Amino acid sequence: MADDKRIVIFAGGNLGNDSAKFIRPGDLLIGADSGAARMIELGFVPDLAIGDFDSVSPDELETIRRISRRTEIVDPVDKDYTDTELAFNRALELEPGEIVIAGALGTRFDHSLANVHLLAAAHRRGVRAVVTDDRNEIRLAAGGERLTLRRTDHPAVSLLPLTPVVTGITLEGFLYPLSGARLEIGQSLGISNVLEADEGAVTVGEGLLLVILSRD
Repeated sequence: MADDKRIVIFAGGNLGNDSAKFIRPGDLLIGADSGAARMIELGFVPDLAIGDFDSVSPDELETIRRISRRTEIVDPVDKDYTDTELAFNRALELEPGEIVIAGALGTRFDHSLANVHLLAAAHRRGVRAVVTDDRNEIRLAAGGERLTLRRTDHPAVSLLPLTPVVTGITLEGFLYPLSGARLEIGQSLGISNVLEADEGAVTVGEGLLLVILSRD
């Protein structure tokens, strides 16, 4: 795995006017369906545009095909994956150190939840990943790992189990600290904590824990 390789995926969800902030120089760029059009609108060239492109107009698709370095059009009837997961799977094939999935949250809750679940797939491959948009940053803290967080303009930090039970949860640098705590799916104990220090940490004993930084 190339720890210095960073891949940014633009999906078709919430991508505001400042979406360019998700992209750094040297990133490899993948646009999923209308996410490719958004990348181009912001002045970027997708290294790969992929999807069934049912969310773009024929003119937009022509622009995507002309500007992107590579375009992969998938049959909308026969495909087994969402456009975002197709892009994510292509990203995994490149063995990056980190995958940023921007615009993965939107009006379709089923798609949003499926995209959050991609964090678990990235963890299984040993790849750091974040699902983000203008108001949220979602990461995964896994058993035996320590996730470091820095204070951002997303003041609320919430913890939600992705596995049925997560144990050994310890928080450092938070207004409401925890030490060796246990969370089960369906509990709201971990909602809306706040970082007191410029940097904090989440440590997990066993299980998979979603760490969600949000702002209203």
